[in-house]
Amino acid sequence: MRFLIIIPAHNEENNLSFTLDSLQRQSFKDFKTVIVNDGSTDNTAEVIRKYTDLDVRFETVDLQKSLHQPGSKVVYAFKKGLETQDVDAFDVICKFDSDVIFPENYLEKIGATFKKHPDYGLVGGLLYIEKNGDWVYEGNSNKHHVRGPVKAYRKESFMQMNGIRETLGWDNIDAILLQNLGWKEVVIPELHVRLIKVKGADYTIKPAEYYGKYFYFLGLNRFLAYVASCKEAVKSRSISFFFKIIGSYENCRNRKLELKISENEREIINRQRWEMLKRKWLKM
Repeated sequence: MRFLIIIPAHNEENNLSFTLDSLQRQSFKDFKTVIVNDGSTDNTAEVIRKYTDLDVRFETVDLQKSLHQPGSKVVYAFKKGLETQDVDAFDVICKFDSDVIFPENYLEKIGATFKKHPDYGLVGGLLYIEKNGDWVYEGNSNKHHVRGPVKAYRKESFMQMNGIRETLGWDNIDAILLQNLGWKEVVIPELHVRLIKVKGADYTIKPAEYYGKYFYFLGLNRFLAYVASCKEAVKSRSISFFFKIIGSYENCRNRKLELKISENEREIINRQRWEMLKRKWLKM
């Protein structure tokens, strides 16, 4: 299987080389990497050049800095990189971050897993962060969800869902749409990917405004958005947190901000969330 890897990068001079070095060390060699330099003002371009000058598997695309809403910026850069490639020449399409270190068998294991399981549409490893000198599981999501920095899509599944959406919540929308199309999302727990930019536990803390926007752009109806807001408020042990989240959500609704999903896709997402709610909370 041949891999196409797209890596958006903005001001990553201190991290990017670790990511690209880990790709060069891969036991599986048949891949192409496109680093999208998204308007960096530091030495990111110079770091990229060290790889593109010496290794034909590495290319770069230079963009002016993206001025898109949070959550969509990285997808915009990803799409710009994808547009430069002949997708038909590849079997696996990867969206990787520019601040991760992959184990040497990452691509080999991903490829073997896709070959063995033709119904797998999205595969990835687990993220680990440095804490008190040790690398520990990030814990920012359940262990069955492939996180945004390490996405590997089977090309057929990627094309069937019409790619990833340029919006906040894209890295959950993709999994829901793939599931609806009959594809499976699978995490390989023994593949430990190091997230090098983040240290400590504060990484998982998000402001209330973020959650309100997230639930809106995910396409959740008011009932499901309020339930999700309640869950986050319980986790933060703050009633005011709940009201701040729904305030942000309602603000987005009142402004009628554009959704990057179709009405049919929105129905799919709400149906999946409702089924999950019934299983987890209502025991139905």
